[in-house]
Amino acid sequence: MVEVVLDHVSKHFGDVKAVDEVSLTINDKEFVTFLGPSGSGKTTALRLIAGLETLTGGNIRIGDRTVNDLPPKDRDIAMVFQSYALYPHMSVFDNIAFPLKIRKVAKEEIKKTVKQTAEMLGIEKFLKRKPKELSGGERQRVALGRAIVRNPSVFLMDEPLSNLDAKLRVYMRAELIRLQKKLATTLIYVTHDQVEAMTMSDRIAIMNYGKILQVEPPKGIYDKPVDTFVAGFIGSPPMNFIDCSFVEKNGTAILDAGTFTLDASELKGLIKEKATGSELILGLRPEDVSVQKERTPGELIKSEIYVIEPLGYELIIDLRVGDGIVKAKSAPDFAANIGDTLWIKFDKSKMHVFDRKTQKTIV
Repeated sequence: MVEVVLDHVSKHFGDVKAVDEVSLTINDKEFVTFLGPSGSGKTTALRLIAGLETLTGGNIRIGDRTVNDLPPKDRDIAMVFQSYALYPHMSVFDNIAFPLKIRKVAKEEIKKTVKQTAEMLGIEKFLKRKPKELSGGERQRVALGRAIVRNPSVFLMDEPLSNLDAKLRVYMRAELIRLQKKLATTLIYVTHDQVEAMTMSDRIAIMNYGKILQVEPPKGIYDKPVDTFVAGFIGSPPMNFIDCSFVEKNGTAILDAGTFTLDASELKGLIKEKATGSELILGLRPEDVSVQKERTPGELIKSEIYVIEPLGYELIIDLRVGDGIVKAKSAPDFAANIGDTLWIKFDKSKMHVFDRKTQKTIV
């Protein structure tokens, strides 16, 4: 059983805290993704696990060993880089075989292992070619093959699909999921692509400014974000955020956004308990905003179509509400034009409320 444990791990570059007191346990055979924007510390965290960066503070354990002072070759890990890092003068066979050759593995065993790995990855017909003769996806599979033959306890992958075109990325995502389950190994993955993280991971660790903000399975991250950063980073299009105030009038609680109000009686207790003040942020994902052409009874909000983004399988409609824009999703056959008036309705069961001062989730 191979756990990877980060215990108050830090890495400072001068005054910059690239990784700041990060603690996380990655379970045996788990697929965990570090997800965050550029500069969030996710790649530095991966390089610390690999031994490619030295710790400023904390401890890293792989299996039953603390590896702080071990060089990368002694950590029983294999790393796959964004750039593939293949040897251009070597054939595909020799690139995959390289880790075995430096370990002095017998020639027949090398030949057998490389052949089995190449067949698993569907690149057996490319073994005599050089990397320059391969496509991006084929090169990535060679890089994976070189990592697999080492039979490591832990795979580390640093944005391995970012150089591929969109169609190939979708294919390779599925291949990586299948491969990780087949090899039954621990995999730690780094990406800034939320779709990769959501579709591939057992758990996602959201990072920003060197800290882990939330660690959850993908659905938990999506449904219950801990703050506005996580809520806005996950989801496409991103969550709508609307500034509002919590107001009590004649025993009734409302969220007042200026151009519209919403009854918040059911949320009154939570808001009064958790909010630092009356200034809040209302959050709704575009799929939880419905549109209609006619006004009907209920809490409807008047809006004007600002722009329509057809995606084939659905429409993204940008609606002007007061001085702001609210995005909604609709069926692709919804007929409307820029400038039309629409009435929008929020699914209040899916509504999020954040404290404007702390940015933390209240509901």
